Amino acid sequence: MMPRFVGRVGLADAVTVSNAALGFVAAVAATVDVELAARILLIAAIADALDGVVARRRGGTDVGPYLDSLADVASFGVAPALLVTMAVADAWGLAGPPGLVAVAGGALFVAAAVTRLGLYTAYDSDAAETEGVQTTLAATIIGASVLAGFTSPIVLVPLVYLLAALMLAPITYPDLHAQDALVMGLVQAAAIILAGRMGEQLVGTIGEGFAYGLLFLSLAYLCLGPRFYWRRD
Repeated sequence: MMPRFVGRVGLADAVTVSNAALGFVAAVAATVDVELAARILLIAAIADALDGVVARRRGGTDVGPYLDSLADVASFGVAPALLVTMAVADAWGLAGPPGLVAVAGGALFVAAAVTRLGLYTAYDSDAAETEGVQTTLAATIIGASVLAGFTSPIVLVPLVYLLAALMLAPITYPDLHAQDALVMGLVQAAAIILAGRMGEQLVGTIGEGFAYGLLFLSLAYLCLGPRFYWRRD
């Protein structure tokens, strides 16, 4: 007897499922090393972009949109929230009021991501734009911030609250065009590979520059995308 997914799940769906698995790995890594977790989180973001490319070239399936949203909950909801929570635990611990504020922020981030992804699947999955900050963008900003050295809870905790609010805000974000997504993906890959390389000061410095570049691009789109990003009529 063949498994139920045979003939119903395509190559793009397999990439999506790998994204979910990366989200779990990033969550586990966050309990050990937040920078490693940030790298895995950014790899998951690349996988999230690739499944769309594969779907356009090889065709998608009916189950694809549902798998995509479920995978994004793991990779861009739970994993970044746990990453920030563990960064706070390392610096301040979780027993006191600051820790409770961080845990509450993480819970709010996950709730906002789940809500946004549900709304996206129901209403926006076939559109060229969507309301609220994309969960992938929110997770990318968190990952890039960590790789750029912004690991202080004073930075990360307000960032989590802000991104949670923006995911549910009635602000329209257009999809990135292919050439722009490619540029961001290349910068992202360089940041993942090069940032923070131990014992290789020059390489690590260059990698940190790519992490700053990724953070700059992400924040620029976050702030300017709804108003100034070029759209096709």
